[in-house]
Amino acid sequence: MRSLPTNCPLCNGEITVTRIYCRDCDSTIEGRFAPGAFFAQLSAEQLAFVETFVRCEGKITRVEAEMGLSYPTIRNRLHDVIRAMGYQPGEGDASGLTDQERRAILESLERGEISYEEAMRQLEEGES
Repeated sequence: MRSLPTNCPLCNGEITVTRIYCRDCDSTIEGRFAPGAFFAQLSAEQLAFVETFVRCEGKITRVEAEMGLSYPTIRNRLHDVIRAMGYQPGEGDASGLTDQERRAILESLERGEISYEEAMRQLEEGES
């Protein structure tokens, strides 16, 4: 997916989005729309999660405490947001683990089969 340019390629002026078009129903909406195309694709629940995640400075343990959710649930929600923004979770991940292997480690952690420290070691070292 291409990103929305923020500056004009001809004069470097600021770009303002003024038209939105739906191919399915052939509708056009015109006006002045705020920048932030990435976030326009997120649901209200995903936006609330992103707000909490940013407020907690990306520290999953703080997000867990604030939202009352488990580590694997937080990771799954984060991956949902990443996908909604047009990316694949783990791209550029040096651990070498697949999403399925990573999920298996997190599920083992959630079931109490391994400790948090062991899960982090496996995730960082690329072991499943």
